[in-house]
Amino acid sequence: MMKQTVKPESGVAPPSGDMSKEDFRRFGHELIDWISDYFENIEDYPVLSKIEPGDLKGQLPSTPPEKGEPMQQILADIDRLIVPALTHWSHPSFFAYFATSTSAPGIFGELLAAAFDNKAMLWRTSPASTELEEVALDWLRQMMGLDAGYTGIIYDTASVSSMHAIAAAREGVERRIREEGMSGRQDLPLLRVYASEQAHSSIDKGIITLGLGQKCLRKIPTDSEFRMDPVALAAAIEEDKRNGIVPFCVVATVGTTSTSSIDPVPAMIPICEEHVLWLHVDMAYAGSAAVVPEFRELVAGCERADSVVTNPHKWLFTPFDLSVLYCRHMDLLRRAFSLVPEYLRTPEQEKVRSGSDYGIQLGRRFRALKLWMVIRYFGHEGLAARIREHCRLARLFASWVEQSAEWEVVAPVPLSLVCFRACPNIASETGDLPGARLDALNEAIMHAVNATGEALLSHTKLNDKLTLRLAIGNIRTTEKHVRQVWELLNQQLDILRP
Repeated sequence: MMKQTVKPESGVAPPSGDMSKEDFRRFGHELIDWISDYFENIEDYPVLSKIEPGDLKGQLPSTPPEKGEPMQQILADIDRLIVPALTHWSHPSFFAYFATSTSAPGIFGELLAAAFDNKAMLWRTSPASTELEEVALDWLRQMMGLDAGYTGIIYDTASVSSMHAIAAAREGVERRIREEGMSGRQDLPLLRVYASEQAHSSIDKGIITLGLGQKCLRKIPTDSEFRMDPVALAAAIEEDKRNGIVPFCVVATVGTTSTSSIDPVPAMIPICEEHVLWLHVDMAYAGSAAVVPEFRELVAGCERADSVVTNPHKWLFTPFDLSVLYCRHMDLLRRAFSLVPEYLRTPEQEKVRSGSDYGIQLGRRFRALKLWMVIRYFGHEGLAARIREHCRLARLFASWVEQSAEWEVVAPVPLSLVCFRACPNIASETGDLPGARLDALNEAIMHAVNATGEALLSHTKLNDKLTLRLAIGNIRTTEKHVRQVWELLNQQLDILRP
């Protein structure tokens, strides 16, 4: 008598092995259709999730399932539970932080990377990832107009990229920190990093993680356009050297988080060269704009920096996460992090580059695949056209603000971020300072706009004034969405004005 194989019910996990190929095809098709519908109907969702803290957690079981659940039920819970708890970063009216978005070729790249599941720690463990990363990053370098002296490597975020750059700079100080550490050493003076007052908080976190401590970071004042003052930088370096402090790294920012201001890198280069300091340029946001030929002047001087970071996941339509560090001194980066135990030694290790030699991670995801697919699908011209349009929309929005008597632009608009605030004439009836009342009004307007679900804005403080930020970077954002948020802002001003 032949033994019959009992097939599990469709959509349910089999007693052993993976999902059946029939179910994989079925649910794979369903998911692609779902994602396509999600993008098509995304404007029907509130940009900012409407749930309260703990709502999602309260609807989920506190213990894991004893038996596998049907895939149909799992997918149904995506609609029922997960989607209502999402803040929709891919919504065309997401204008908060640095607006970002994924794209179809990037999603396909992420899907394939998950299927391949390569761990790109050594060339041998993933030749495709290792070599495709080199090619894709060299393509991006050429598109950005950076010179051939740079070698690129992928990390997850700019925070990690900048931390690795500072670690390489520290290795160049030649103080045997890798071997002897920093703790308890009487022979090690204070090592100094310089960044502007507008630098991203990741620089602070990086030096904390590296054991340098916040004491080592000196913030340099900025000018009226929120750019680092190079005269103040030079003076700070001279003062520190007189006091026995060892300067070793300067961090410039091209496209600061609060205002997208651009530090004067060309003026900082000779200062760094005079004092033999590593110059790292954080252009996590603005680096993508360099693929537009007429915006290349914004990154002037960066070709002479020791390292630069740019994030394709911010404004190059590549799914999060993918950050690129370009470095001139890969030998120092490798010296800071390379550690090869016997079980990782391979015959070809002296002929190839292994990603694990250049960072704190051993295993690395196949991130290059999605970037390679995005560049191929859109091409240099297509990517530049989309970024160019985002900058046009930002200038258009800024022009509406400038033309209004009740709003003001608070910072220059070099790219796709507009910093602005409501400034109607309001009389003080309570004795409060007018500035405090305007701050409260702008905060109320922002929260009211965000509460509608029709758009999402963020804020910062500039010259002690609460300032609204509108960042354009979503591949689906059009002039219609920018006009809608301008109308919404004015509606809320009319409702909330004192």
